[in-house]
Amino acid sequence: MKKEHILVIRFSSMGDVAMMVPVVYSLARQYPHVRITVLSRAFARPLFEDLAPNVNFMVADLKREYRGITGLNALYRRLAAKQFTAVADLHNVLRSEYLRFRFNIGRYRVAHINKHRNGRRRITSTRSKRLEQQPTSFENYVEVFKKLGYPVNIQFKSIFPYGEGGNLNLLPKGMNVKNDFEEWIGIAPFAAHEGKVYPPRLMHQVIEQLMQQHPKARIFFFGRGQQEEQYFTEWCQQHSQCTYVSKNVDSLHQELILMSHLDVMISMDSSNMHLASLTGTPVVSIWGATHPYAGFLGWGQTAENAIQIDLECRPCSIFGQKPCRRGDYACMNRIAPETIIERTNNILLTKNNA
Repeated sequence: MKKEHILVIRFSSMGDVAMMVPVVYSLARQYPHVRITVLSRAFARPLFEDLAPNVNFMVADLKREYRGITGLNALYRRLAAKQFTAVADLHNVLRSEYLRFRFNIGRYRVAHINKHRNGRRRITSTRSKRLEQQPTSFENYVEVFKKLGYPVNIQFKSIFPYGEGGNLNLLPKGMNVKNDFEEWIGIAPFAAHEGKVYPPRLMHQVIEQLMQQHPKARIFFFGRGQQEEQYFTEWCQQHSQCTYVSKNVDSLHQELILMSHLDVMISMDSSNMHLASLTGTPVVSIWGATHPYAGFLGWGQTAENAIQIDLECRPCSIFGQKPCRRGDYACMNRIAPETIIERTNNILLTKNNA
């Protein structure tokens, strides 16, 4: 009889893959006799390689090595050789559907995610909007494993030892010691789409107010890209308390270590919200074109710390990629910097009084 071995498939963005971690961790702990192999893109390796003894990670390069039908067939042959006993498709797109098709022919146990597209369409509708909480990604992932015969009760705090964080000694000099009198604040002010980005001019006001109210704080900017390069460089030149993280660290693992020692993270609805959540750090998240009701709030985060305003048009999309129908991105521009400061201060006060 084959040893139980589950293949878990998810190829998409960092945020979606990061949301798998609490579920896969809990699955691994509750079924220690079951081997679990996560199939994803290379960027996700640091999230899974030390997650649990029975969790392995496998890279799928879909742009080169496994490109097109020929590539997917080669990938399937490689996977079939590993003798999986069950396949969990947590992505449900054309590539994973094709792999599912091949596994189904081979009579494997196969289950795939229900993305509840009808419910998501209702909350983004322009004519008959119904703003109702949709099942979270965590719940959707759990449902897949339940179909395969592995009910999961999510019990997850952090990818690092809870209450300790990652090993600061692995960070560069200047970031490897946190003094008792310091407050470390992370800010990830950008996202893939404009409808998910708080205007930089307003975010700069947040930064300046934070430094005025917390003169002993250190502020760490997270993110990589053209906008990050422009604004982070400018802000760090203006304020000595600020650090451009990606200019000082070499890997995602190091970024996660740093996140685990933050007192609070301020983030958009972006991958950094989810990464900080995986380290047990409280997040003040800012929502514009998207909405937490779509099911993408970070693990362990509270609705109270999700900042948003009520507009008839929002949410206008699930992922924030659609252009603003109003033309003014009021969903972001009308959020006052003081609101973000207040929520951040509440978290800092709670931590200081703990």
